[in-house]
Amino acid sequence: MISPSDKLKVVVEAGAAILTIDNPAANTWDLESLPALAETVTTLNEMTDVRALVITGQGDKFFSAGADLKQFASGDPEAAGAMARAFGQAFETLADYRGVSIAAINGYAMGGGLEVALACDIRIAEAQAAMALPEAKVGLLPCAGGTQRLAQLVGEGWAKRLILCGERITAERALSIGLVEEVVTEGESLAVATKLARQSVEQSPTSIAACKRLIHSARDLAIASGLAAEREEFVALFSTEDQKEGVNAFLEKRLPEWKNQ
Repeated sequence: MISPSDKLKVVVEAGAAILTIDNPAANTWDLESLPALAETVTTLNEMTDVRALVITGQGDKFFSAGADLKQFASGDPEAAGAMARAFGQAFETLADYRGVSIAAINGYAMGGGLEVALACDIRIAEAQAAMALPEAKVGLLPCAGGTQRLAQLVGEGWAKRLILCGERITAERALSIGLVEEVVTEGESLAVATKLARQSVEQSPTSIAACKRLIHSARDLAIASGLAAEREEFVALFSTEDQKEGVNAFLEKRLPEWKNQ
């Protein structure tokens, strides 16, 4: 098996791996699926006959809703740190994949669900998809590259609008600001992404790897310290009252009462 977890289903066809996030009901990330993603990408890196990776979500509603917030209800900083490290290792391993990675966004991409797409090289979104980084609504922040990669893709203004204002955007808006590269009709993202992946397989794999290193080189000089600081700030929030209030208010389906402390 390529994936060590049933929450990630992997099929290889014609030089391209199709990875499906399969963690009902919202394809969330946890301490099983995140290390499994890192291990899966590492395995794919060693498979010379596999040169592209497509990531999609099981079902027709969610690409991925991000982290399961039940993991944060206790407000335990150690648990938060473990989760932040797992997110960092998984998505940074994905970002450094030697081949071409494509996110087929077939539904809601929220929080860590959008961040895994940001770690991919290319994003194809279905028309009904919606995207957001809503962590501040529950007293948290994006800890898996959201504050860093989003700003690089769409600019500081739109990154602040999504993160600081908690705005949810449509696929068409995502296309207009450069968050995704193409919008397709409902049910077509996987086919379009797979076609693009197989197109990349026709390219020289050594050239692809070299081009990715060069494209990432200037970005990586700045992003490395930012990603580490992002995880530190995330864990620091777990010493606040607002973090506990925000997560528990969400789980209890009520509005949070912020104390600014």
